Amino acid sequence: MKILRVVACLLVVSLTASLRADDKARFDLVGPTIDIRVTRGSSTLPIAEVPNLEPGDKIWIKADLPPSQSNHLILIVAFLRGTTNEPPDNWFTEIDTWDKKTVEGTTVTVPGGAEEALLFVAPETGGDFKTLRSAVKGRPGLFIRADSDLNEASFEQQRIERYLAAMKTVAHDDSKAIQEHSEKLATTLALKPNADCFKQPVDQQVICLTQSSAPVLLDDGHGQSIAEAISTGPSSDFINAASYTQPVGAGLYSAYVGAVVDLVHLVGMLRTAQYQYIPGLSFPQGPSLSLRLNAPPSFHKPESVIVIGLPAIQKAKLPPLHPHDIDQVACLLQPTVTIPLEGAPLVFSTGFAHNLILHLNRTGSPTDIPLTPDAFEGGLVAVKKKEKDGPLQGPTPEGDNAQPAKSGVKIGATTDLTITGTVRGYWGFDSFEGPTITIQQVKGKNWKIVDGHPLLAGQDNHLALKGDGSACVEHIALVSNNTKDLNVSFKSADKDARDTLALDVSLKTVQPGGYSLAIQQYGDSDRDKVPLTAYTAGVHLDSVKMHNGDKTAVLTGEGLKDVVSVEINKQTFTPSAKGNDDKTIHLQADTGVSPDDGSNATAKLKDGRTMVVKISAEAARPELTLLSLRATPVQKDGVLPVSVGAKDDILLEGRLTFVVQTKDAFPRTQTIEVATADGSVHTTLSLTENNLVLQDDHTAVSTLDPLKAFGQSAFGKLQMRPVAADGTPGNWTPLGVLVRTPQITAIHCTTADAPTCTIDGNNLFLVQSFGAAKDFVKPTEVPTGFAENNFTVPTPADGATLYLKLRDDPNAAATVTLPTPVQKVTSPAASANQTAAPASDTKPPALETITPHPSAAPAPKPDPSTPTPTSGPPNDRN
Repeated sequence: MKILRVVACLLVVSLTASLRADDKARFDLVGPTIDIRVTRGSSTLPIAEVPNLEPGDKIWIKADLPPSQSNHLILIVAFLRGTTNEPPDNWFTEIDTWDKKTVEGTTVTVPGGAEEALLFVAPETGGDFKTLRSAVKGRPGLFIRADSDLNEASFEQQRIERYLAAMKTVAHDDSKAIQEHSEKLATTLALKPNADCFKQPVDQQVICLTQSSAPVLLDDGHGQSIAEAISTGPSSDFINAASYTQPVGAGLYSAYVGAVVDLVHLVGMLRTAQYQYIPGLSFPQGPSLSLRLNAPPSFHKPESVIVIGLPAIQKAKLPPLHPHDIDQVACLLQPTVTIPLEGAPLVFSTGFAHNLILHLNRTGSPTDIPLTPDAFEGGLVAVKKKEKDGPLQGPTPEGDNAQPAKSGVKIGATTDLTITGTVRGYWGFDSFEGPTITIQQVKGKNWKIVDGHPLLAGQDNHLALKGDGSACVEHIALVSNNTKDLNVSFKSADKDARDTLALDVSLKTVQPGGYSLAIQQYGDSDRDKVPLTAYTAGVHLDSVKMHNGDKTAVLTGEGLKDVVSVEINKQTFTPSAKGNDDKTIHLQADTGVSPDDGSNATAKLKDGRTMVVKISAEAARPELTLLSLRATPVQKDGVLPVSVGAKDDILLEGRLTFVVQTKDAFPRTQTIEVATADGSVHTTLSLTENNLVLQDDHTAVSTLDPLKAFGQSAFGKLQMRPVAADGTPGNWTPLGVLVRTPQITAIHCTTADAPTCTIDGNNLFLVQSFGAAKDFVKPTEVPTGFAENNFTVPTPADGATLYLKLRDDPNAAATVTLPTPVQKVTSPAASANQTAAPASDTKPPALETITPHPSAAPAPKPDPSTPTPTSGPPNDRN
């Protein structure tokens, strides 16, 4: 056996080299045409509709030669039986094509016991008929194999050419149509196109599929059984493998070259000094059997004999058709109904299947709808007639056995919405019944969206639409009163979701708002509408975080600018005015709530939608109650005291003492955070730092040196809150407003009638303006950027109190009291009423002397140009 394998492989390899040299594997030469019809009983079919012969069949044969045919050709019909059993002489029939007796054709009857039929076309020579008969009888096995390979190669070539011809009709600039029709053709014809072609530019894809490469033929057991190939073993294994290789394939014909290689080998072995045998592939069309040759016939010795395979003599091998999808439902309302079927490529590449109908199994008068195999559409196509034309009945072959097979499906077994239909027809002379499919006969209704996913504007969406019957949906669009209709692509959902369509809705250019799905069904001029809303895209809620008892919460996620409110434990929380962005929103409510951790809150969006979000609830925050507060100023030597203008003002250069209390025992690990409202400065008070002292289990006294804790640049609203040992903060409690004051060392005034005084000191820039009185009618503004140590101010109206507005709290009026009020100059009228004095005793008007702070060093001798310092009592905030 191993030796035979090696010999077979070496033999075919040598044949491969010769094929590549002379290109004998390419069948592109047109041969003669033979007209053939077959009669069985009283029925007659053209050769294109005959997949098999049976003993007793009458074969009518006539050569369709041109009138100018000068060479006499003879036709020889030969019947064979077994590889080792030579046929009798009367199984060979000679037909002289030039004889007037054969003008109307010759009828040959298939003898009993015959298994194969061959047709030879040979030139007329002396002893030609007997020579050929002797050659066939001497080696019947080779000719049986040749007949089988001829039929198989013909079937395969018809499948390929049907694919190529159909693909050439597809628009070369429509990539979607190219791929869609290629898939349909490949499924029905059992082919595998070159996938690399779809990677090329769209205008080159069809050329690639039809010219640059050929589809690979997939296994078709049905076609092989019809050809009745009898070869087995190493030779056939090699040929099958060779059919998938490019070196042996010779271009477009690589898919069926296996049979050709073997055929060329066979006929080469039959070559004699008188004859050389040329295989002819048959392409039947109606009664005509067109031939294609791989070499031109020769009329010189050795003369050419064309070998043609006729259908195998056997029982009919009915096509094993089955649905592409057993769950698919066809729509009877379509003008053209396509039933996707596969499993029998010869149904779509040959005329063997004919007079096909779809028999509707429904109550009343059954209807038969003609079917046409259409590989381009991927199945059997039914074109319905109008109801007024009456019941549809497909044509049948002539003769007494021309009745379609009866259906085994019970009529009325399905609902009014759907019925069943059975594929019936003929395979050659034999009737057959194909698969039964489900058919929807009325339009669908009760449409609704079932997947629950919201439709989001600005992005692609996937929805599931369910109804009572979805097979008859022709078109779906997204419509509204203000925008153009937007087409929606759809397909049947998974088999587990019956009557459900999967929709792809692209809303990248659509604004949020109200829309409808407009569903157009076959045979219905009206559209069913399903209302829906396109919501704002990009909103994602992560969680709501809060502490039990809080009036505040924090919502995190994406797109939070569209959140209007969040309901927690029946309490509505709304976004606060500050501190929010697209990823974080601070919420507040009038009443605190204590939700369960992991429970749900409901967020309401601007577009009216509600979304559920999980709550992350933590333990209640620590609480403190402020019982009292005292801010004590620290007086420095040589500095006039500044009295602040509001009760809640807290001097930076002072000491702050406040008392707090807790409901439960004050935790020793708890601290108090003191900070400005903007968080720019802060400090922590604790028992360990000794700036927090327990008065009892519930009460603590806090002491704070603001200047030491915060530095010279601290100002603004001051607040405090408790902080638990784990870092959980409590709510803020306001303490007051932290303010800074200038250090005024002296005030120089002349008289009360003088418009201005001069002050000396440090940090005078902390004052916004000075006023002579509390109403600040004509204030003196301290310019921004001022950094000098003296400044001209209005003379106090009462001669004793100078008013200030501090930059850290400009809404309140602070005061500085002059130690010695400003003295007034004696008026001239008063001097006239006094007793006149000698001119030498007359004195100038009294002038105010320099009055420093009492703790300052003794003042120098008065200077007429120097004002007298004064001070006054503090005043409250206006």
